[in-house]
Order: sequence, then structure tokens, then C-alpha cells
Amino acid sequence: MLWYHYVFGSILIVASIIITIVVLMQEGRNQNLSGVIGGPSDNYGGKAKGRTVDSKLEKLTKWLIAVFFVIVLAAFLVFLFVV
Repeated sequence: MLWYHYVFGSILIVASIIITIVVLMQEGRNQNLSGVIGGPSDNYGGKAKGRTVDSKLEKLTKWLIAVFFVIVLAAFLVFLFVV
């Protein structure tokens, strides 16, 4: 195996661990019994949606998944064309 196999592999392992941690930090959509009975509680009609911690974690998850996809695609192309 060449050196870049180890580099891409280690980057992908670290990225997948970070994505897993960020996803596990997010709260569920319906929390506890109150979510079942009354539905999710929005902060005054969702006015503060962009400022909540959960929405920031959701945006971070989307960015991390996009970066992960680009790294996987780059690794595939390098492994395919570099001999």
C-alpha cells in the first residue's frame, strides 16, 4: 500500500467519527412524552430556529457530510487513476 492510502483512510476514519459524534449530539424531533401528546414545541412559531444549538448542529452535519463525500470522491479518483 502506498502512503496516500493511509492518509485518505485516516482522514475518512476521523471524519466519520466526528460526523457520528455530531449526529449523536442532536436532539430528537419529538422529545419524551410531551412530543407525542402536544407535538414538538417551536420557539414562538419557529422565529428563533436559525439561532438554536440544534439547528447549528444540523448545519454542521450537512457540511461535514458534504466534505466527507468530496473526500471519498477524491480518494476514489486518486486510487483509480494513480498507479
